[in-house]
Amino acid sequence: MRVVATGVFDILHSGHAHFLNAAKENGDELVVIIANDDTVRKMKGEPILSAEMRAEVVSHLKPVNSTVIGRTGNMLDIIVEEIKPDVIALGYDQRLFTRKELEAKLLERGLNVKVVRLPEMEQDLAGSRKIIAKILKIYRKKYIEEE
Repeated sequence: MRVVATGVFDILHSGHAHFLNAAKENGDELVVIIANDDTVRKMKGEPILSAEMRAEVVSHLKPVNSTVIGRTGNMLDIIVEEIKPDVIALGYDQRLFTRKELEAKLLERGLNVKVVRLPEMEQDLAGSRKIIAKILKIYRKKYIEEE
């Protein structure tokens, strides 16, 4: 069974590893759609790494079989036209659609896909923003406050 997971994956952390391992448990092939740079800018601001670099890093993770860089526009197009998954694994924080809404939208396009929402990982630095905040805090304390 082919599973699709999507995300930004800018500054990889244990939350990403947990998410991708949990996604892979839903099938035997995991395809990861990496958000393109324009999408990241609209959602979160300027990415640290380019989509190509993020895709390269994610492609080397154990549970991942392949990566695809998403297109600008409707994410469902790439899913329907290119990947045709059996399962879509949503992260706890991916709230663009509910499970039922996404299943219905894909069914309208001729794909009967199971959508699962994966649980959040509770850990201090299981988020890119948390990591960036900690780096800034350490940097400010060490380099700015010393001046």
